[in-house]
Amino acid sequence: MGAGKDYKRPVSVQVVVYTRAGEVLMLLRRRPAGFWQSVTGSLEWGEMPPQAARRELFEETGLVGVPRYCNLRYRFPIVSAWRSRYAPHVRYNREYVFALELPYRRPVCLDAQEHVAYRWLPWPEAARLATSWTNREAIRILVGRQGRP
Repeated sequence: MGAGKDYKRPVSVQVVVYTRAGEVLMLLRRRPAGFWQSVTGSLEWGEMPPQAARRELFEETGLVGVPRYCNLRYRFPIVSAWRSRYAPHVRYNREYVFALELPYRRPVCLDAQEHVAYRWLPWPEAARLATSWTNREAIRILVGRQGRP
């Protein structure tokens, strides 16, 4: 494994899962405490964003689906508490946003190492609850506009 692969890749996906009724699935991270988010995760080395979106969706919720890429990308500074996971010169992460519309709420099976709770919430409440500004904005754009970017 090369030196770069010893570190986490600074590219991630966000998957906003929502129902036709406009309810958004929100997950509570184990760490840091109080951090609510949609499905998210870093790309593995050699992985493309669509593959990562499907993998993270299944790993974090047990749901199987093909999230659609929404032509949304964000660049944001990596939180200092997590910076040690990345190569020393890396300060920013690039995030690709995907969406998965479901006909109705589904029970999810959380990855207990990552998340401790989940909620289905009307999109305005989900956007307010989201800790990350990119997550808040994606929810407003994707679900607030009936799922059309």
